[in-house]
Amino acid sequence: MLNVGERAPEFTLPDQDGRDVSLTSLLNRGPLILYFYPADFTPGCTRQACLVRSLHDEIRKVGLRVAGISPQNPESHQRFREHHALPFTLLADPGKAVIRMYGVDGPLGLGVRRASFLIDPGRIVRDRVLADFRIGTHEAFIRKLLILHEALH
Repeated sequence: MLNVGERAPEFTLPDQDGRDVSLTSLLNRGPLILYFYPADFTPGCTRQACLVRSLHDEIRKVGLRVAGISPQNPESHQRFREHHALPFTLLADPGKAVIRMYGVDGPLGLGVRRASFLIDPGRIVRDRVLADFRIGTHEAFIRKLLILHEALH
């Protein structure tokens, strides 16, 4: 897993609409919360996505952006996004190349570790959290970022 202070690897992946999206293009709009999750429509991942949705207005208000990555294809992401009214980008990494670059591939290459990174516009990892089964840990991570970034604005 990438460490705080490391440079986040550049990537380009298709979003839920099949359009190629690069890390650089996401960062052009400000610091990014990039979260990795195992699968669309699973109970834990649905809870996590809906949590991010509930905080999305606050995330944007303090100048942050958010995007999620999992191995499902763009069509699955589109259905997941529409079904849960998710207002943020979901990126498809079916070959798990980016998942491996960020060090969040599951044990023995199975699955995906639930991880979130704060990446600044210079592609530096400023904070991170890994909590496979604890959605509350990811909520606390985002709420901490909201407080820190609100103080800066």
